[in-house]
Amino acid sequence: EQAAGRVPVIAGCGSNDTRIALEHMFAAQASGATAALVVAPYYNKPNQDGVYQHFAHLAQHCELPILLYNVPSRTITDIGVPVMHRLVEDFQSVIGVKDATGNLGRVTAQRLACGTRFVQLSGNDETALGFNAMGGVGCISVTANVAPGLCAQFQAACADNRWADALALQDRLYPLHDALFSDSSPGPTKYA
Repeated sequence: EQAAGRVPVIAGCGSNDTRIALEHMFAAQASGATAALVVAPYYNKPNQDGVYQHFAHLAQHCELPILLYNVPSRTITDIGVPVMHRLVEDFQSVIGVKDATGNLGRVTAQRLACGTRFVQLSGNDETALGFNAMGGVGCISVTANVAPGLCAQFQAACADNRWADALALQDRLYPLHDALFSDSSPGPTKYA
């Protein structure tokens, strides 16, 4: 209702239970979401085939586009590049990744495996400059909750290949990026 069709809405739909994740996706689709952000199954620690099967089931049973959310520091489960490649090959609805691995080399590996149409969004504000320079196209940002204007300027500079401007904004934003992770997220952001 708030977006009113003006901006795309990516709804968080993840769960370690595939059936529950699918229910979340159906609810998001019914509410008008543009895509589902689906985290790798956490706690269960599936192997890579299990990770593939989780996302494949979701893609087979719901038409809502899926943005993979890879945050192994929180889930203990990595969505490996070969799994991403397989998902992209098998399902047109798997459209990209929110990559919070902190591994900038993954940007190139994922682009080479999944193609340039695969949307890569950084999940780490502090490395977003390098992420974008290597082929990423944006960030699902924590810092933007506190400094949305500066974060928007930073992303616009990256999109326009104005890397010197982006670097200057990165230097200005970095102390805030660092402070917002001085304790477990989202506590510092809510405080700010």
